[in-house]
Amino acid sequence: MTAAPQNVALLGATGSIGRSTLDVIAASAGRYQCYLLTAHQKLDELAAAARQFVPRYVVATDAEAAASRDWSDLPADTELRIGPDAIAELVAHDDVDIVVAAIVGRAGLEGTWAALEAGKRVALANKETLVLAGGLAMRLAAERNAQILPVDSEHSAIFQALQAGKSNEVARIILTASGGPFRHHTLEQLEQVTTAEALNHPTWKMGPKITIDSATMMNKALEVIEARWLFDMPAEKIDVVVHPQSVVHSLVEYVDGSVMAQLSPPDMKLPIQYAMSYPERFPGPARRLDFTIASAWEFQPPDFDRFPALLLGKEAAERGGTTGAVLNAANEAAVQSFLDGEISFTDISRACRAALDSHDFDPNPTIDQLLALDAWARREVSAWITCC
Repeated sequence: MTAAPQNVALLGATGSIGRSTLDVIAASAGRYQCYLLTAHQKLDELAAAARQFVPRYVVATDAEAAASRDWSDLPADTELRIGPDAIAELVAHDDVDIVVAAIVGRAGLEGTWAALEAGKRVALANKETLVLAGGLAMRLAAERNAQILPVDSEHSAIFQALQAGKSNEVARIILTASGGPFRHHTLEQLEQVTTAEALNHPTWKMGPKITIDSATMMNKALEVIEARWLFDMPAEKIDVVVHPQSVVHSLVEYVDGSVMAQLSPPDMKLPIQYAMSYPERFPGPARRLDFTIASAWEFQPPDFDRFPALLLGKEAAERGGTTGAVLNAANEAAVQSFLDGEISFTDISRACRAALDSHDFDPNPTIDQLLALDAWARREVSAWITCC
């Protein structure tokens, strides 16, 4: 490589997306180097990554956890910063070329927002940014000449398939869903699902929150909202199909009946690399399909009765405004309550439905309103759990 490596700010370096991003950087033959690595509480893993990649900065966002650790094992050329405010400052630095936004949930919003304000290329794994404030985020990106490139395998697939035609030639986009571990469960069986069962995903290895979202199919609901904003596509042109093998990552149907799909083994390193390298491609560490092995791929319509989260996502994508922020926050709170043993698996969608029905809808909110509603929805779920 003769060109200077691009500096990568990796927000959420110790999660599943963060670790895969580090694999991509390590295999990039000098195309990329770490400028910033962040983590919340997995600080030993953060320090280990710093020793391997020697970034200019590491940020430990949990001040209490950071204060209790001896940081003498950091490389001499790596500076420690503590607290979430440091992320917003450092992603805006002139030396940063790419920001990989991989912090899960609402906590990832501020760093992503700061990167967009600074006009950076954002490889976006944090779907909550677009779910919570999609219209505002896309407007900000346009105003600051920032780029949002999708890391979600489904949205990366759509992004690639959309290059086969013009936007006015798209009939619909089709998000594929693995269906999670319970696609054959009855409603009665879903009522009895345990935390351990819900955390056992048949295809993907992910963090606990995202794994539960996959089991409820809320992840697909959030992806419908994300796709609505990312591709400027009305909700009625966004469909979901269950594809248990997770090889066809999504499809785009054009007005002439042609359907374009992106296929690859279920490995997040490929969409991460493409979000970083677009429009170029180069050999990377992602696994390849082996067409010498016989295989079959299934496609099934989703069951909205057993997985009502999908309807919540469709509603939020259609209405826009404040609905995405409320749904996202309510889901985060409900999932944590399920993981803590406070509610049942099927209560997750019920709690989200209750929060959506109770909130004061605004079609044109400000970012401050959305953040206030985020906090309100979490309180509303706690109240719902207490009374119901």
